[in-house]
Amino acid sequence: MKITISGQVGSGKSTVAKLLAKKKKYSYYSTGEFMRAIAKERKVTIMELSDKAESDPSIDKELDKKQIEIGKKEDNFVMDSRLGFYFIPDSFKILLTVDIKEAAKRIHKDKREGETFKDIDEAIDSLEKRMMSEKKRYKEYYNIEFPKINHFDLIIDTSDKKPEEIVEGILKTLPKS
Repeated sequence: MKITISGQVGSGKSTVAKLLAKKKKYSYYSTGEFMRAIAKERKVTIMELSDKAESDPSIDKELDKKQIEIGKKEDNFVMDSRLGFYFIPDSFKILLTVDIKEAAKRIHKDKREGETFKDIDEAIDSLEKRMMSEKKRYKEYYNIEFPKINHFDLIIDTSDKKPEEIVEGILKTLPKS
């Protein structure tokens, strides 16, 4: 079974996807990790790369190609990807949502490489800018409104849930394979 987990920045996509992959004994992939690797290669922050992607479609095309290849060649994986539902249409598509303040708290606490902020307000501002940049590119490149709930098989608000609780809910909802 192919499972794609999409969602807003800070919704818990990576954490939930990793836990789900481990429970199912599936491979795990993350476009966020692909993107961070590209940023590191180019010696820029994730936000700088996201800004650059607005005028350089090759960045998104590289990410898209990786997803499409994995979707065609493999089975039994979980992919943490905002557009995985689009590039892997035969996947079980999950959308995680979260309150922006909760997302900012999570990102601020995580201290991710290239995503450190002095306070929650700065994190909120950065997350809003990043989401707007991504929305703009998705509309321009693929004519996709993101996030649009009719693209997904399952939608979960993660604002007040623990990752393990979310994974258990997903496991109960997945089609039997």
